[in-house]
Amino acid sequence: MVWTTHTVFNQPKPLGNSNLFLSDTPLREALQRELAGWDSDVLASLGQQLGTQESLELGRLANTNPPELLRYDATGQRLDDVRFHPAWHILMQGLVANRVHNLPWQEDARIGSLVARAARFVLHAQVEAGTLCPITMTFGAIPLLQRSLPKEYQSWLSPLLSDRYDPHLLPGAQKRGLLIGMGMTEKQGGSDVLSNTTTAVPLASRGNGEAYRLVGHKWFFSVPQSDAHLILAQAEGGLSCFFLPRLLPDGTRNAIRLERLKDKLGNRSNASSEAEFQDATAWLLGDEGDGVRQILKMGGMTRFDCALGSHGLMRRGLSVALYHALQRQAFGKCLIEQPLMRQVLARMALRLEGHTALLLRLARAWESRGDEGEVVYSRLLTPAAKYSICHQGAAFIGEAMEVLGGIGYCEDSELPRLYREAPVNSIWEGSGNIMCLDVMRSLHKLPGALELLQQELLPVRGQNRLFDRAWRQWQQRMRQPREEMGRLLTQQLFDLCCAAQLLQHASPPIGEAWCHLTLDYRGDRVLPAEVCDTLLQRAMGG
Repeated sequence: MVWTTHTVFNQPKPLGNSNLFLSDTPLREALQRELAGWDSDVLASLGQQLGTQESLELGRLANTNPPELLRYDATGQRLDDVRFHPAWHILMQGLVANRVHNLPWQEDARIGSLVARAARFVLHAQVEAGTLCPITMTFGAIPLLQRSLPKEYQSWLSPLLSDRYDPHLLPGAQKRGLLIGMGMTEKQGGSDVLSNTTTAVPLASRGNGEAYRLVGHKWFFSVPQSDAHLILAQAEGGLSCFFLPRLLPDGTRNAIRLERLKDKLGNRSNASSEAEFQDATAWLLGDEGDGVRQILKMGGMTRFDCALGSHGLMRRGLSVALYHALQRQAFGKCLIEQPLMRQVLARMALRLEGHTALLLRLARAWESRGDEGEVVYSRLLTPAAKYSICHQGAAFIGEAMEVLGGIGYCEDSELPRLYREAPVNSIWEGSGNIMCLDVMRSLHKLPGALELLQQELLPVRGQNRLFDRAWRQWQQRMRQPREEMGRLLTQQLFDLCCAAQLLQHASPPIGEAWCHLTLDYRGDRVLPAEVCDTLLQRAMGG
C-alpha cells in the first residue's frame, strides 16, 4: 500500500510580490485629490519594491534579530553603542533614499510633498514599523533645527537633508546623512514632563544657542544610535529644549550612558533605551522655559506619523486577510464569497476608506502653514486621528487574524508581528487620554476652532441625515464639555471629519455606509451587498 498522510490542499499561499500602492485605490485617489499626484510613478515603483517577498523577509529578520547593547569594548572602555542586524540597515537605506525623513523640507519641495511623504510612510509601515521611529523623529526635528541649530553644528544642515544613510559613528560634518532622536519622559513623570528632574546649568552664558551641562536621566531615550537628540531638561528659567549631540565638536563622545535597551512587546527591531547624563553637554534651543512649546513643534508631526503608521499596519492586515479569503475554501465556497465574511472584510475596508481620506487631507493641512484655518485644522485633527486610528489598530489586526484562523495566530504568518506592533502608536508621543485632552484644550483655546469646523463640514451639510444629526449632537455636547467626555467627543469629531471627506469625495454609497457604520448608534449596520462589492474591489486595487 502507498500511504498518503500529508497531502496539503486548500492552504492559501502567503501574500508576497504585490504592489502596495497600485492595489490601494483609496490611497491613489486621495493622493491625486490632495495635490500629490505627481508622485504616483515613484509610489508605484516603491509599492512594487516594498511588496516583494524579499522586502517582507527583511522586516521579519530585523524583528527576529533585535538590536544589542554594547556598553563596553574588550579593553573595558565605555562604548554605549547599539549593534543591529544587517536587515535593519538595508531597510533604513531604503527609507532614507526615498526621503521619508526629509522630502518636504527640501528647498525645491513641490506642492503636495507632505502628502506624498505621508503616502510613502504608509507603504513602508506595511513592511516594517520599527525603522520608522528614527525616520519620524528626524522628520519632526528638521524644521526646528533649520531655524535654531547651534552655530557649532551649522554644517549638519546639508547631511540632514541628504538621501544617504550613514550609520557610522563620526562627527556630523564628516557624514553623508544624519538622524535625530528624542528624549522627553522620565521615570517619575511619563507624559507629565513638567515633573522632569534632569537639570541644565550653563557652561558660560545663558540663552539660545549656548552650551549647558546636563545631569539626569531619560526613561525612554528613543533611537539611542542617533547623531543627536532633542531633550527636555530643567534650566533656571524652567523646562527647556536642548540639542544633545552624540559626539562633541572635538569628536569625543558625549557623556551619555546607555543603561539598558527596553524589552518591548513589539517594535523589536528598534532600539529604545534608558539613558543617564553624567555632565553631558547640550545646547539650548530657543529660550529657557520654552521647552514644551519648542518640542511640540516636533511632537505634532511625530503624532501624525503615529496615525500614519497604525494605518499602514491596518492596511497590511486587511491585504493579508483579503488574499487569504480569495483562496481559502469553506463550506463549498471561497471565504470571500460567504455573506458574513464579506460583511467583515467590507467593514474593515470601509474603515480604511475613511482613514485614508482624512489622513491625506490632514497632510495637506500640515503643508499649508500660512493658512490660519489649516493650522487650526491640523492642530485639532492630528491628536484626534492619533487617538482614533491608533486605538483601533490592535482590534483591527485581531479581526484579520480571525479571517486566517489558527494559522494567522502562528508566527509563520506576519500577523502576530503586526498585532504586537499595533499598541505602540497609541502609547508613544502621548497616550489616548493625552490626545483627547489635547483636542478638548484646543477646542477651548484656539480662536475660531468651532467656526473652522463649521466651514469644513458645510459642503456636506444636508446630504445625510445621520451626519446632520451627529453634528448637531456634537455641538450640543460641546456647550458644556466635561473632561470625562473627552474620548467620546474626540471619537465623534474624528468620525464626523472622515464622513465629511467621504460624503464630499467618495461615491455616495460609501459616504452613506460610513455614516451608518460610525454615526448611527441605533440603526442596522449591515452593509448592502452592492456596497460590499464596491469596497472589496477598491481594497484590492479595482
